[in-house]
Amino acid sequence: MNSHTAPLTAAQVKKLRTALEARGFDFTSKPYTIYAARKGKLTVSVYEKGPKVLIQGKETEDFIRFTLEPEVTGVVTLNYEKTPETSAADPEHFSPHFGIDESGKGDFFGPLVIAGVYTDETITRHLIKAGVMDSKRINTPAKIRALAAVIKATPGIAYDVIALRPEKYNEIYPTFKNLNSMLAWGHATVIGELANKVPACPRALSDQFARPAVLEAALKKKNITLKLDQRTKGESDTAVAAASILARERFIDWMDAATKKVGFTIPLGASPQVIAAGKKLVAKHGPEILGKFAKLHFKTTQQVIGELF
Repeated sequence: MNSHTAPLTAAQVKKLRTALEARGFDFTSKPYTIYAARKGKLTVSVYEKGPKVLIQGKETEDFIRFTLEPEVTGVVTLNYEKTPETSAADPEHFSPHFGIDESGKGDFFGPLVIAGVYTDETITRHLIKAGVMDSKRINTPAKIRALAAVIKATPGIAYDVIALRPEKYNEIYPTFKNLNSMLAWGHATVIGELANKVPACPRALSDQFARPAVLEAALKKKNITLKLDQRTKGESDTAVAAASILARERFIDWMDAATKKVGFTIPLGASPQVIAAGKKLVAKHGPEILGKFAKLHFKTTQQVIGELF
């Protein structure tokens, strides 16, 4: 899909502009439009007559699925069953399966959270209509929490979430020696819990984070024998997307609580702002405090404490 037109209300025109501004679109002048914006090869033009929006470019479908429908119109119009992701590329999208994903693995501060969700055809359709999507495409904590509430309240759904707080993470990391082995253990643990809740589920789909054999070995250690699929960009699957939202919710809840506890913002990622926050924390409480808030095997640890100690 390279082009799409949809009617908008006056309120939706304002909502769409806010969404475009939040995503860094550049606004331009264009005849007969209320506004027009562009980012990369995607253009969004809102015309006075109607009003209506015209979306053009290779990313048109993604923009409809992940911005226009969930944040602006609130109405699902695309036939998702016929998209490449949900039919030709993944004919089992609507079949019963577990979806597994994680949050926090690339963040110096905060826990490692792994979540899993069971879906079938009815649950999947409900979640799609509710706007469930990959958590990385959701730009506000409020939206993450709202969708997490929808997921948890969905009839027939089963889910499981494990969160390794920094203290626990740092305690057990040496036994795994690398993050991928630790992630595999976490994914296998969540799959095992879901299998106990829905024993008849035949399959699990995990967002691929390492060689397939790594997670397969972790499942074998736990005597879990269901079919396992792994793929990159697994969040295109609704069950995996729902898992990513539940994992993200638990992660941001911890980060918010940590920020309140220390009295200043605990930032995401491993940026210069993260290093500055780490130094501030250590300067105030000593180097031993770092293990309660951060993943110590990150190179960021040396950047934080090396100059101070």
